[in-house]
Amino acid sequence: MSTPGAAPAGTGIRLHAPAPGWALDADVVVVGSGVAGLTAALRCAAAGRSTVVVTKARLDDGSTRWAQGGIAAALGEGDTPEQHLDDTLVAGAGLCDGEAVRLLVTEGPDAVRRLIASGARFDTSAETGEIELTREGGHHRRRIAHAGGDATGAEISRALVEAVHTAGIRTVENALVLDLLQDAEGRTAGVTLHVMGEGQHDGVGAVHAPAVILATGGMGQVFSATTNPSVSTGDGVALALRAEGEVSDLEFVQFHPTVLFLGPDAEGQQPLVSEAVRGEGAHLVDADGVRFMVGAHELAELAPRDIVAKGIMRRMQEQGAQHMYLDARHFGAEMWEQRFPTILAACRAHGIDPVTEPIPVAPAAHYASGGVRTDLHGRTTVPGLYACGEVACTGVHGANRLASNSLLEGLVFAERIAEDIALTRPAGTGPGIPVPSTGPLQPAEARQEVQRIMTEGAGVLRSAESLRRAAAALEDLYATALSAQEADGKTAVPGTETWEATNLLCVARVLVAAALRREETRGCHWREDFPERDDAAWRRHLVVRLSATEKRALVVTTTDSADFPSVQHPLSQEQST
Repeated sequence: MSTPGAAPAGTGIRLHAPAPGWALDADVVVVGSGVAGLTAALRCAAAGRSTVVVTKARLDDGSTRWAQGGIAAALGEGDTPEQHLDDTLVAGAGLCDGEAVRLLVTEGPDAVRRLIASGARFDTSAETGEIELTREGGHHRRRIAHAGGDATGAEISRALVEAVHTAGIRTVENALVLDLLQDAEGRTAGVTLHVMGEGQHDGVGAVHAPAVILATGGMGQVFSATTNPSVSTGDGVALALRAEGEVSDLEFVQFHPTVLFLGPDAEGQQPLVSEAVRGEGAHLVDADGVRFMVGAHELAELAPRDIVAKGIMRRMQEQGAQHMYLDARHFGAEMWEQRFPTILAACRAHGIDPVTEPIPVAPAAHYASGGVRTDLHGRTTVPGLYACGEVACTGVHGANRLASNSLLEGLVFAERIAEDIALTRPAGTGPGIPVPSTGPLQPAEARQEVQRIMTEGAGVLRSAESLRRAAAALEDLYATALSAQEADGKTAVPGTETWEATNLLCVARVLVAAALRREETRGCHWREDFPERDDAAWRRHLVVRLSATEKRALVVTTTDSADFPSVQHPLSQEQST
């Protein structure tokens, strides 16, 4: 049992925020409304658990909505989970957790079928009525199911949002999660959050629950140019770190090779040109029309994303160019309009017609392969806290995510979390105990400064010199705010912009620390000063946490092998039905 009035375990670092002015009670609170969050909510509710969904924007406005390519699963004739496993392991460059990948590929096909049963409508063949399957980078088979041509994420989001409404699950929209509530023994007891705007709930409040599922998506906004929506500010990773959770492999940020180039100073969310365009036969060319990926890899333009991104960057360096081109003029107008209507519209909105001219493209931050460390049931190192989707590090992606495995990972591991919650209930969870705020808030303008630092020092090309500069600049931002707080107790005014800037700085510091430690090139981590993969020294994971005794310190440890370390809970859990 919890001891009344005792301070909970953890770092003691929390975001400065007003005390909660309202509260809800539930068995489970899900933070995020993409494929992972909504699937988890639906399955938990179906198991009889009282569930609340908290989401930063609208229910249908997460990263899932922007997914163009599709969802990968061995659904086609002649394809097998074993072949899907092989492709995933190759893309992951030696750091995938084999058991996690096997679960993904074996449970994936039925999970997709359940998604279809929930109302998702994928494109089918007019002749056979079977799901049309396409191919993307790193896949040796056509196994990508898509909807609306290039609007798969939007269709999945539509179906799941509709199912959530039908199920009558409570939702709190436009709510930024702040911190985890924990009882005196460190068990999860809910979350604090801030609702932006008027509604049923307004301002800072709390949802009390013994189980919290983080499904907050990515952290692409840590870079100046990204395919991620503006809400992707690493909130879940930062929350877990402040609660003394562990994160792993954050250095492996995937830069999508083909993002519409809008100029060297373009910032924020950039239009994505899906890998599926290359899967249908588009060619990467330089300004002279030369296909530079031919001969660079057996799959040419369909090599894993890290290889294609590096190929583009190398060609840009060689030629002093700011971008390359994706040439799909041979598709013709009809194919563009039917297969890729979303991409066609985005290009034309920026004055480019891919029917008649090549598309200027360059890599931009896209997907975080690392995140909050979990086991095979989505459990983190904090009892009662789960994570799934892009915010999590399940071990599936290793050093580089295979195209279209992300939606499948969110789907499969959300179901596994719900199954665990249906069988397991944390023992003796008491109410969350307020913890004094000790971490300074960053001013709103720090967001752009973090993005500039990260883009210059920790982007596609990295070196010890660039990473050290980035680390020093980020540390200076933190130290300046901390000194002001310690000198006179002042910090930036609490609010959405300062909370987001603070979260971005937190995840940026971790990413740079891990990238500086990993002295090799592997997957989507590219060190110019260590250009080769070094299995002897670095076929292992980096695990990072915040020090519980020194609030400024990052504790970075290296595992003994490539095996993903087990999640150890200091507290026991009681089985319950």
